Amino acid sequence: MRDVVSGLLVAFGLYSALPMPQVEWKKNTMRFALLFLPLIGAAVGLCQLAWLWLAQRWQLHAALYAAGAVLIPVALTGGIHLDGFTDTCDALCSYGDREKRLQILKDPHVGAFGVLWLLVLLLVQFGLFAQLYAAPRGAALLGAGYAMARALGGHTIVAQPCAKDSGLARLFSDNADKSTVARGMCVWMLACAAALLAAGRAFGALAVGVDALFFVYHIRRCRRIFGGITGDLCGMCITVCETIALAAAVAGGLCLR
Repeated sequence: MRDVVSGLLVAFGLYSALPMPQVEWKKNTMRFALLFLPLIGAAVGLCQLAWLWLAQRWQLHAALYAAGAVLIPVALTGGIHLDGFTDTCDALCSYGDREKRLQILKDPHVGAFGVLWLLVLLLVQFGLFAQLYAAPRGAALLGAGYAMARALGGHTIVAQPCAKDSGLARLFSDNADKSTVARGMCVWMLACAAALLAAGRAFGALAVGVDALFFVYHIRRCRRIFGGITGDLCGMCITVCETIALAAAVAGGLCLR
């Protein structure tokens, strides 16, 4: 039981910006940490729904609501997954060999392509949130969608080979109880898929289907280009799957209004 609680604290301590008691990162404290990653996504999704309710109650302008909605994941996670998205875009746009791209992922500096694609992502999310505010009937997809994104991202760490001998992905992969975490992530995925289908029916199915297609594509690309997975590539997966859930919520709102 102590290992489970320690895993919860490690997961929320790293993957969220919420204040948590400090736990030493050791084999026993990290065994089950990834199992709690989808809980952080669920918390982000619930905060999104709460912010939407407040914005409607206060009759805020759509632009103000959208700006707040874009910032909520950043505030709750510290932007750790956006950092992975940005670094991955830098590496993919370099058109170098595998070693060059892995070096770019490791480089703490941000290149022009990373900044460009980050701005594109935030602009797309801003527009989607503004549209969601006008047609919010599909908003219930966000809660399960954010959790699903992290279940997929966590599964890659324990089920795929690591591209590097160092880094967060390698650290969590080496110290995780891989079989337990992999099975747990599959349970999370099934539960999130069921929740998406219940909340959005056809549009929930759309989110699940597009997530699955992107997940397969992303894993194959990571293996082909980078030789495996890294923490940044996991962050890319989570960020894109979050945006897919948001787009499905907007589609649902437009068709159901």
